[in-house]
Amino acid sequence: MALHDGLGTGSGPATPAGVDWTAEDTYWRSNFRARPYVGADRGYEAYQPGYRYGYESAQRYRGRKWDEVESDLRSGWDRFEHRGQSAWENIKDAVRDAWDRVTGDRPRGTDTDTVRSTY
Repeated sequence: MALHDGLGTGSGPATPAGVDWTAEDTYWRSNFRARPYVGADRGYEAYQPGYRYGYESAQRYRGRKWDEVESDLRSGWDRFEHRGQSAWENIKDAVRDAWDRVTGDRPRGTDTDTVRSTY
C-alpha cells in the first residue's frame, strides 16, 4: 500500500501498513477543498463516504487496477454501509481519489504529495 508520510497516528483498526481510516479521514478533511471535483456548495460530509469507500476498497482489491474493479465498486456502492445519500456518479471521483492515494496511482495528477511505498 502506498500512503503519505505522517499518517497512522489515529485510532481505529489498523491496516497492514499501520495506517487507519482515522488518519486518512484527517488527511481528506484538510485537503478535500483542493480537489477539482469538489463543489463550493458541498462540505466534507458530502465526500467523506466516497473517500472511505475508496480507502477500504483499495485495501480489499490490493494489487488490482482501478479499471479492473470499477464495475464491482459501482455495484458495491449501493451496499456500502457508510454511503449516505450519494449516488455513484456523484461520488466516484472521491472514491477514485482515495483509491489512488492508497495505491500510489496518480493517472490524473491531482495529488502532488510525496508518496512512499509500503508494499
